[in-house]
Amino acid sequence: MARGDRGTRARSGAVAVRPGRTARRGAAGRGRRAPGLAAWTAALFLAVITAPLAARALDVDGPTPLPQLLAFLPWFLAPGWLALAYAALARRWLLLGWAAAALAATGWFLQPYGADAPEGSAERPAEARFRVLTANLEHGGATRGLVETLRDERPQLVSVQECNPRCARALRTAELRDLYPHRVVAPSEGAGGSALLSRFPLGGETSLDESRMAMPGAVVRIGESRVRVQVVHPMPPDVGETTAWKRELGVLRRLAERPHGEPLLMAGDFNSSQDHAAFRAVLDTGLDDAARQAGQSRTPTWPTATAPPLGAQIDHVLLGDRMVAIGADFLDLPGTDHRALVADVKLFAAEDD
Repeated sequence: MARGDRGTRARSGAVAVRPGRTARRGAAGRGRRAPGLAAWTAALFLAVITAPLAARALDVDGPTPLPQLLAFLPWFLAPGWLALAYAALARRWLLLGWAAAALAATGWFLQPYGADAPEGSAERPAEARFRVLTANLEHGGATRGLVETLRDERPQLVSVQECNPRCARALRTAELRDLYPHRVVAPSEGAGGSALLSRFPLGGETSLDESRMAMPGAVVRIGESRVRVQVVHPMPPDVGETTAWKRELGVLRRLAERPHGEPLLMAGDFNSSQDHAAFRAVLDTGLDDAARQAGQSRTPTWPTATAPPLGAQIDHVLLGDRMVAIGADFLDLPGTDHRALVADVKLFAAEDD
């Protein structure tokens, strides 16, 4: 019996050791898996933002989904910092360097694109000072908000996008005709309609026939000068369908390059931000972004569901020779996914240019 008891105790002792060993092995396995999971998570975050950052560095927009991601480039900081944290947790030095490079590139591209307003512009005497408003009504849904905003803000020039028949009827009321006796209205169902309203006399009306959506333009008499005003609304960079978007921004670039004999002002929903190469090409013709000159180059205008703080600035007022923005404001209109932009502009006399 004693021998049996010793054998039983020996066997029992052997059995008791095994769970401890198994537990240690499980803990070691989990310890090895945790850094690996953190490394893969960091790599995933970096993979999402590296391709659009490379496109931005190469001055191209690339295929889907790069143009769509580029619209939100300022927010690459969030996955960049998360990637840095996970790379540090995983102790992977290559991933740490990759994350640091992505953050540095994002920070570099966050800088405003284009020149500041010329020094002394606010004090410099001007031939005229006027206010420009651009608003995308989202299929006419913000028509009532637009009318109320026009009453409050009193802009002299108004660029309206997605002006449907309901919008056109509202613009034909006696009140709006008194406010804006000069206009070009091209209504359409859906997103295709646009309008140009002016307190100044209009002439030389034009339309960009190469665009799918209406983009009317005209020459406006402001004081002793003439300014060519162009409503802008190119196709959006829909997923898998960026060809029309690039082509129509190219049409706007060629329009800006063309000699007109008068300064050019473009206002509207460009469906692009300063992080898109096709939009920067328009700016590189010599136009200045009014929001940039007013120190608000990163204030989002779309989508209103998240803007601000999260969104992209795709609605712009661009100014040619002899014009400078001395202020800009962003307004929320009920019924649309865009914020309206109001810019205060100075026009200098030709001899002062």
